[in-house]
Amino acid sequence: MLESDTILSAFADGVLTLTLNRPDKLNAFNEEMHLALRAGFQRAHQDASVRALLLTGAGRGFCAGQDLGDRDPRKDGTAPDLGRTIELFYNPLIRLIRTLEKPVVCAVNGVAAGAGANLALACDITLAARSAQFIQAFARIGLVPDSGGTWSLPRLLGEARAKALAMTGEPLDAETAASWGLIWKMVDDAALLDEAKDLAMKLAAGPTMGLGMTKRAIQAAATNSLDEQLELERDLQREAGRSADYAEGVVAFLEKRKPEFKGQ
Repeated sequence: MLESDTILSAFADGVLTLTLNRPDKLNAFNEEMHLALRAGFQRAHQDASVRALLLTGAGRGFCAGQDLGDRDPRKDGTAPDLGRTIELFYNPLIRLIRTLEKPVVCAVNGVAAGAGANLALACDITLAARSAQFIQAFARIGLVPDSGGTWSLPRLLGEARAKALAMTGEPLDAETAASWGLIWKMVDDAALLDEAKDLAMKLAAGPTMGLGMTKRAIQAAATNSLDEQLELERDLQREAGRSADYAEGVVAFLEKRKPEFKGQ
């Protein structure tokens, strides 16, 4: 994994914890942080000992999106190529999250704005502190939601709410985000990290091969027809039924003991 102070990395109990670490900038992305976070997710893809990933932020915010100081048009008098930034950094990151066949838990510990909000929404299970806010800040500077925002918002909230959030840039508090189904749940600030860690550890100790297939199937449902989805379920269930985890789960049930899954 790329060594960088902009991303703190810790591994224990099958959980790789990645912490966005530019607290003085509300963890806004610069190129170094992009590359370090990408390396963390690549490790999760490649390392079989990593069975779940927890993403959070240091300090009082989760992520303020792009560091606009790196895209200041006054620096050389020319307009930046934001499409290149998206193609090189944001799109690969979102694809790594969505294609990781392991659970990704996100703990939003404060403001999640712009790409920071959509980064949180790309994760599998997102918890937010009571004080957290989700802001589609793009409208405030004349931009379009990126990092999958225009894809995830209407699917999670419907077109009306997606358009309103994207066009007004109004903050959405954590309680409303949870009640609308944008995130899994709201947690009191002091309890957020502990609850997120406990959840990630529980998932890491589970049948992560099957959990990864479940993630793949649910994501595919957005574009599949019913017949296509039924066939995908059949194929995945066939594969899952041949796994060591399935055998262990059945034997543990019959023996009335706790299963010991290996993610295989």
